[in-house]
Amino acid sequence: MRGRRHEGCIVEEFGSPPRWTEVPDPVATGRHEAVVDVVAVGLHPRVRSQAAGSHYTSTDELPLIPGIDGVGRDAEGRLRYFVLRDTVHGSMAQRAVIDVRHSVLLPPGADPAQVAAVMNPAMSSWIALRQRVGLRAGQSVLVLGATGNAGAMAVRVARRLGAGRVIAVGRGAQRMAAADPDAIVALDDAPDRVAEQLGRAASDVDVVLDYLWGRPTADALRAIGPARHDDDQKLTWVQIGSVAGTESPIPSAALRATRLDIVGSGQGSVPATRIVAELGELLDEVAAGHFTSDVLTMPLSQVGQAWLTGTHGTQRVVLVA
Repeated sequence: MRGRRHEGCIVEEFGSPPRWTEVPDPVATGRHEAVVDVVAVGLHPRVRSQAAGSHYTSTDELPLIPGIDGVGRDAEGRLRYFVLRDTVHGSMAQRAVIDVRHSVLLPPGADPAQVAAVMNPAMSSWIALRQRVGLRAGQSVLVLGATGNAGAMAVRVARRLGAGRVIAVGRGAQRMAAADPDAIVALDDAPDRVAEQLGRAASDVDVVLDYLWGRPTADALRAIGPARHDDDQKLTWVQIGSVAGTESPIPSAALRATRLDIVGSGQGSVPATRIVAELGELLDEVAAGHFTSDVLTMPLSQVGQAWLTGTHGTQRVVLVA
């Protein structure tokens, strides 16, 4: 007997846009599993890397339904924000299987599209500052790569979590200014001017949230180390993204001359239970409007077109049912 089917997004070849087609109906088999009707799914950079097979958690398993989180309606009609563990049965389909322990109910009045757009990028800095750093009120934070969605969100998250001073570093001063940082260093300025400004801005910074890695990280460490005011002050460098490269030639002097801790924040370095434990409070912040995004909504069935749609700055594509 042929199983029930519904429609979803399928990646059949890494690096190629997915297509919308008929797929097997999801089935809840575990004690904590449930099937939800998908309402909104964010097309995050993390989803693109999943579909390209280039994320550090990726496997070679194909075909796959991409999507790592979303908003779904459960059997009782309630809206839930959910995150999925690594699976080839993602959230970009009409229905998805979720672990209800990895979901939280949306507060009344919350906009599903905003939730789907904001939770993933906001989570990167929220988890880093709460779980990997333990940011203390009044500490200063530098966001390296503050031009994109997650980096711009990190400026606001750091401020909301009590940072006394927030510095935005990236390309495009005008775009970074929209997040209202205390200081801006534009990486598209002359190299010697960038180094001088970085050293001055980060002379007493406590935490760096790094979304770039690659050569910009090595250059930043080379500029910041000699400019530190207090040898006793610890500098915690949190590696979150690798937009500028998966490898960085860290200068040895930065490790010897600076009280420097380099840590990562992401799946694996933060246990899933701790990530899930943060979802409720972060969702409340999003629902209250403290973190928002410029959302471009498109129908789920137009996923192929959405994949090729260019966005600007902090705009994020959200696929909706």
